[in-house]
Amino acid sequence: MDWLRNLPIGQYVADESSWLRRIDPRLKISWVLFFLLTPVLASPEWRLWLVAGLFLITFASGLHYRVWFRSICFLLILCCLVGLLAMILPASEPTASLNVRNPAELPNAYVLGNSWNFLKLGPVKFFNTFLGPLIVDRRSAELGLKTSTLIFTVVHSVNLMLITSTPEDLVWALRWFLNPLTLLRLPIDRISFQLLLALRFIPLVQEEFQNLLRSVSTRAVNFKKLGFKASFALVLSVGERLLSNILLRAEQGADALVSRNGALLPPHYFKPKSGITKFSTVNIVTFSFLVIALILRGKSGYS
Repeated sequence: MDWLRNLPIGQYVADESSWLRRIDPRLKISWVLFFLLTPVLASPEWRLWLVAGLFLITFASGLHYRVWFRSICFLLILCCLVGLLAMILPASEPTASLNVRNPAELPNAYVLGNSWNFLKLGPVKFFNTFLGPLIVDRRSAELGLKTSTLIFTVVHSVNLMLITSTPEDLVWALRWFLNPLTLLRLPIDRISFQLLLALRFIPLVQEEFQNLLRSVSTRAVNFKKLGFKASFALVLSVGERLLSNILLRAEQGADALVSRNGALLPPHYFKPKSGITKFSTVNIVTFSFLVIALILRGKSGYS
């Protein structure tokens, strides 16, 4: 029952074998914004190219396969299920049926036009009820493709950034981007420190969830014998306990800040000390590819 520990989602993994760790965190955030914003109003071809680019970056990153293999498999299954559901559900109102004259009544008449339906199953008779027909047209297929690719690009790009960057580096990079907002007297230091606390809180939530799953498994609960109502009540009690434990951890963190008079760490404290912000080859290459990708996005057009 330690599968959450073997599934590093949103957690930094200490390892020096990947070139992704030597990239400036500001460039990493820029690339993540590229994967988050460029799918908007993009064509399906561009979304597929983004997914292929993420696969290429993952395979060529030098990260150990145990770091990303389980998470990417789980994400692929989720994206396929969501995309399939989006294809099956109706994406538009059914077209109105018109009384068109039968073409067979006219000599030498041909019906022109391509069918908009990719797949049509049914209707199937189930007892005294007809189920279907199940129709997958071009609009529903495009909706399923857009939905699945968007989920994959958003989740996997952010996960790659989080597992290869420490929370302190990300907070420093975000503070660098938000520095102009200090002219408006916004509390940028406080916002950055709250982001650091949120990133530090993710492993605590996963640990609490893992402990609750282990407690249920060690008691050998048989959900078949419990029945639906008792099983649902057990799930609700576990969720209630998870929420109470998370709130307890948050209260303990707040008490720790209060005991230190709520002092925030200065921005220069988070500046990376590992030398990844230097003018290096990997940063130049990464920035060049980012500019090329932006140019290609401008030429790809919109959907």
